[in-house]
Parts: sequence; C-alpha cells; structure tokens
Amino acid sequence: MVFVTKPTLEQLNTPRRQSMVDHLGIQYTAIGDDFLEATMPVDHRTIQPYGLLHGGASVALAETLGSVSSSLTLDLEKQVCVGLEINANHLKAVREGKVRGIAKPVHLGKSTQVWEIKIYNEADQLCCISRITMAILDKK
Repeated sequence: MVFVTKPTLEQLNTPRRQSMVDHLGIQYTAIGDDFLEATMPVDHRTIQPYGLLHGGASVALAETLGSVSSSLTLDLEKQVCVGLEINANHLKAVREGKVRGIAKPVHLGKSTQVWEIKIYNEADQLCCISRITMAILDKK
C-alpha cells in the first residue's frame, strides 16, 4: 500500500465544501492500495461553449486526484506536497454524462512524486491522460 493514511470516501468527500472540487461536482468514488478514483459530471459547470468537456475541467480533476493522492502518502505533520508541473493529452471528446479519473503513482521519491491520471467516459473509453509532478517539502 502506498498510502500512509487511507480515509473513507465519506471523509474524502466531506472537506470539499465551497471549493473548486465542490463547484465542479467532483466526487471520490474509490480508494485502493495504490489508486484514488473520482467522478466529475459533464454539465453546465464543466463544458466549453461548443458543449464539450472543457480541457481545463479535465485538468482540474487530474490535479485534484494527483494532489490528494500524493498527500495521502505523507505524514502531514512533517511534510506537505505542492504541484510542480501538470500536463494533459485530450484524446476523446465528451458531451454528456460523467467522467471517471483514476490516479496511480509512477514515482514516489523523497523529494518528488509523479502521478498518472487517466480519465474515462461512461463507455470506459480513455478521454484524457495526465501526469502531475509533486514536490515533497519538509515542514519547518
């Protein structure tokens, strides 16, 4: 298991009030030994003017999953994680329903972490693949 703490889905979904996560309707749906999963609706909050899922919304889902996953690997009394870089390749348009993102670690080092986030449509087709690099900093 890569996570130092493994909160319940209720715990993950509770502290998100009045945040971008709440505004976009992101809901954590599964946590395993080495992955975190969440869904996001494709609706008026997350589409661009042409009615497609906005790439920025996909990146917000990816960053949310990568950042939260990274934080769960740390002793937050001693360390904190911050994003260094994120990228995304948008592979398939989504017009409706929900998308599901799954974050898995690629590298868990002492000072950096790299997480891969795959986002799927309701037909389980890969729509976006993202990678986030996190800096791990010691608290002073």
